[in-house]
Amino acid sequence: MIKKIMLIFSGIVLAFMAAFGQPVSLSVNPGIHQPKYCLFFDNHTMPACPDVGENFDVEKFTDRIKDCGVDYLTFHARDNLGMAYYNTRLGIRHPSLTYDLFGRLAEACRRKGIALTAYLNGGISSAEGVAHREWTTVSFDGREYRDPRLTPYVRTMCYNSPYRDHLIAMVKEIASNYPVSGFFIDCLQNFYCVCPVCIKEMKERGIDYANKEEVGKFSEFSALRLARDIYDAATAIKPDLLIYHNNPGYEEQSGFSTYSEVECLPTGSWGYEYLPVLAHYVRTLGDRPVLNMTGRFYDWGDFGGLRPEAAIKSELIYGLANGMRPNVGGHFHPRGDLQTAVFDRIEKIYRELQTMEPWYDNAKNLTEIAIVYPKNINHIRGDRHLKSAVRILSELKQQFDVVTLAADWSKYKVLVIPDDIIFTEEITQRVKAHILAGKAVISSGSSGLDEGKKQFMLEKEWGVKYIGENDFNPAYFEVGSNFNQGLPDMPLSLYSSGVNMEPLPGTTIASYLVKPYYNKGWDGEYAFYYNPPDKITDKPALTINGKVAHFSHRIFSGYNEKAPVELRTVFANVLGKFLPAPLVKCENVPSFGRIFLTEQPGRKMVHLLSYVPELRGQSQMIEEPVALSNVKIALRLDGKAPKKVYLAPDRKSLPFKTADGYVHVTIPVSKGYSLLVFE
Repeated sequence: MIKKIMLIFSGIVLAFMAAFGQPVSLSVNPGIHQPKYCLFFDNHTMPACPDVGENFDVEKFTDRIKDCGVDYLTFHARDNLGMAYYNTRLGIRHPSLTYDLFGRLAEACRRKGIALTAYLNGGISSAEGVAHREWTTVSFDGREYRDPRLTPYVRTMCYNSPYRDHLIAMVKEIASNYPVSGFFIDCLQNFYCVCPVCIKEMKERGIDYANKEEVGKFSEFSALRLARDIYDAATAIKPDLLIYHNNPGYEEQSGFSTYSEVECLPTGSWGYEYLPVLAHYVRTLGDRPVLNMTGRFYDWGDFGGLRPEAAIKSELIYGLANGMRPNVGGHFHPRGDLQTAVFDRIEKIYRELQTMEPWYDNAKNLTEIAIVYPKNINHIRGDRHLKSAVRILSELKQQFDVVTLAADWSKYKVLVIPDDIIFTEEITQRVKAHILAGKAVISSGSSGLDEGKKQFMLEKEWGVKYIGENDFNPAYFEVGSNFNQGLPDMPLSLYSSGVNMEPLPGTTIASYLVKPYYNKGWDGEYAFYYNPPDKITDKPALTINGKVAHFSHRIFSGYNEKAPVELRTVFANVLGKFLPAPLVKCENVPSFGRIFLTEQPGRKMVHLLSYVPELRGQSQMIEEPVALSNVKIALRLDGKAPKKVYLAPDRKSLPFKTADGYVHVTIPVSKGYSLLVFE
């Protein structure tokens, strides 16, 4: 029942296309504003604040926004405290606000050509929850409040209570009365609720309301249903709206949103591993605007933080090099004080980036590898093994995407299937078609096993029989001469668990497992902590069957655990066998450097980034770029030799030569970022 409900409200077209393994195409209404340079202002204000809007000069505020070259602004119409900043007849206008602040802002933005999106918090509305306790969620233990209490989430809203109609009515009120270009609905999270309203509907649908997993699915359905109804209500008034619901999955809300936003503040809880995963994933879901939201501060709720220019710029450049538009989050001071230092920093960064806009505009990433990860958004956002796979390919300067079942896999030359991807019938058929087309697969651990974990679904193609989980702890491996380039001649640690497999006739064993003298453990007298390698076994650590390579152990988990360069090296050696002529090659680029390849009609662009997040105490920080010198870039010709090679935005020509199917060029000096154009 739950699955049927989810399919209906996740978009019928998406469900049918996913069911038949077809790519999802998400087109954008041509009348919708296409954001280029964006700002996002948080404005969560306590009801006790005595002087909201007292110093707000809307003309100076919007003039500074225009000075930054910003064309798109998100601003609160109603915050997570339940305070509205416009003349609402439905909600609670902030008690100390004496005029229509949002209305003045909307009119000024209209006059100055700034598209304005109205922010409303969908999952939290404290003051409305105080006034209407029957609108809030009830947890499994019967409590309405969360502990600890010092959190905006101290009370959350029930999506099936009268609150849902109230929220939709506020959206309609704003869409009808103000010149807005869109809506950003925040915090539509899966808040488990067993209030009487939810219990009644779950009973009617035959859902076990005592089963926490089932209630969680119903909560997700409820959030998506509300998102769909908000979309329908808003677009019935204004069809050409930018609408995004923060927290539901991108695929799940594709039928009732018109753009995507990736919220990632690296110095907050996201870290620097998050944006790379989402950047390589969201772009595979269709041709729609994607905003890359970072923040000027160190964490949300931080009014006094202004991060270094290099930190903010590096994150925005990363997004631009991956087809995402810049969006910087900040705090609006409730009194309306103009924060000149913040605008100065953003203006400097945006003005520099805008000099390279001709090479960013509508540029598309060129990729030839896919990390196959057919799981939902909760796994995509948090899985450490996926982050590890993304990091390895990024460190190797490969051009790749992260794909789910919503994407088309047919364009890729290599599929990387990391660690624990269990094969369904659909995944099996897609991978089989890929292999039949003469393309390569690299997998690891239990990836490729059936849902019962009894055998490899493509046993013939994998060239191995699954025997069971390997019990070596720790496990070591030695690599044969075909794949040992750059590796030390010694048993090497895998830092992860793995499987035992038996090679079928014709399969090559490229690496063998080395067992330890004894496994880690306690025998009642001694802690077996020191576990040296003993002897090479006949158990495969790496097998090659045609164009399918399988690592017995979860090498991406191992890389996540200790970042052993040897695991990245052996993976690179295998990848080099299947992809000997990648899109881009480079020299003199350190492991922390990143390279991305984009394309516009008539030209290709190589983006070279060199920034290093340094761990300082409990937080990572980028304070300055790292300069590189004599960077050698080789771009595969693919039958198209450039007439000119230069660095943007100055268009300073660089000498180049063609050889071995590549065009070769040297960048003399790169200070954090270089945009190399092959025209």
